Amino acid sequence: MEEEAMGLEAYDSLDPNGNITIKWDIMSWTPDGYVAVVSIFNFQRYRHIQAPGWTLGWTWSEKEVIWGMLGAQTTEQGDCSRFKGNIPHCCKQSPKVVDLLPGTPYNQQIANCCKGGVISSWIQDPANAVSTFQISVGSSGTSNKSVRAPRNFTLSAPGPGYSCGPARIVQPSKFKMMDRRRETQALMTWNAACTYSQFLSRKTPPCCVSLSAFYNKTVVPCPTCSCGCRDNTTQPGSCVEGDSPHSASTSAHPGKDSFTPLVQCTSHMCPVRIHWHVKTNYKGYLRVKITITNLNYRMKYTQWNLVAQHPHFDNVTKVFSFNYKRLPTYGSINDTAMLWGIKDYNDLLMQAGPMGSVQSELLFKKDKAGFTLDKGWAFPRRIYFNGDNCVMPPPDAYPWLSNSTSRAVIP
Repeated sequence: MEEEAMGLEAYDSLDPNGNITIKWDIMSWTPDGYVAVVSIFNFQRYRHIQAPGWTLGWTWSEKEVIWGMLGAQTTEQGDCSRFKGNIPHCCKQSPKVVDLLPGTPYNQQIANCCKGGVISSWIQDPANAVSTFQISVGSSGTSNKSVRAPRNFTLSAPGPGYSCGPARIVQPSKFKMMDRRRETQALMTWNAACTYSQFLSRKTPPCCVSLSAFYNKTVVPCPTCSCGCRDNTTQPGSCVEGDSPHSASTSAHPGKDSFTPLVQCTSHMCPVRIHWHVKTNYKGYLRVKITITNLNYRMKYTQWNLVAQHPHFDNVTKVFSFNYKRLPTYGSINDTAMLWGIKDYNDLLMQAGPMGSVQSELLFKKDKAGFTLDKGWAFPRRIYFNGDNCVMPPPDAYPWLSNSTSRAVIP
């Protein structure tokens, strides 16, 4: 029942099978334990792990210790006073492990390690959707019958939000040799799956959506208090005015506690705002402009992505300055798409300030059978930023189409 409840709480209709799988492959036995390769696979379509990266934890079933590691390290050594001579890397009953940083000496590395804990989403960059480290375990079982799997896995990525199930014995992993002519396999393999819940991750939404259109002068703002309410009387310093002399210095020096947003003072108080503007109505196409603005002075977003649900994504013909991929949801229905930045061009969304925004334009080919500008059709149903659902304006607030502008078509 507990696992079923966890699954329901973490269910994402746009990525129903998404999870992070921890694979624990025992590669060899040692006199007092074993050597294993631990891999963290991100099988989520659009949710990635950004800097400062993942932290993986567990509780040993017995009194195991970690003699050594490659590609990662524990955050604490713990009490190893019972050992004489060689001292283990970690003696804690519940260790916490982090990835090593880029530039780590080669003799401390292993394949797919040392990226500072950053793991891409499965669609955005599948080659970098895995992180791996090697661990030498002692005071453990030394055979398939006597060894015990770790318990109570935890995953911080980098904050809360993930719930992990128990490690289960699965078919041993198989590995191709360099010449591709021989295959080896692990002596034993455990898998543990971790699923994400936005409700566990944060108490308030991290983003909101505003709307506008060429046919209406009204700009529909993010709903008031979408991510919190502005209250400088009881909580002074909870936000920064955009024209404040302190805003530039705050952006240049984001501070140590980058997990607690320091946002620009707005009516919605969201760290990120997405603006969807219906820009131009051509005879055969509709042009839409998307602007993503970072209003958080303490965080920049690496490898950001945006997922949007719109009834006409099946007819997108051109996307400018963003990467784009459709995400089939139900059978042949293609109403969902993922957008993300181009590497080394706009894949980094800087802190709040003059450089804290990215934008793109989309060209939709009109489908005469289903196209209309009426009743908010041109606006998205849902928008996700970095895998989290953004607060949308209510449908009755969408820019209204008048009869005079409905015929404003550019050849």
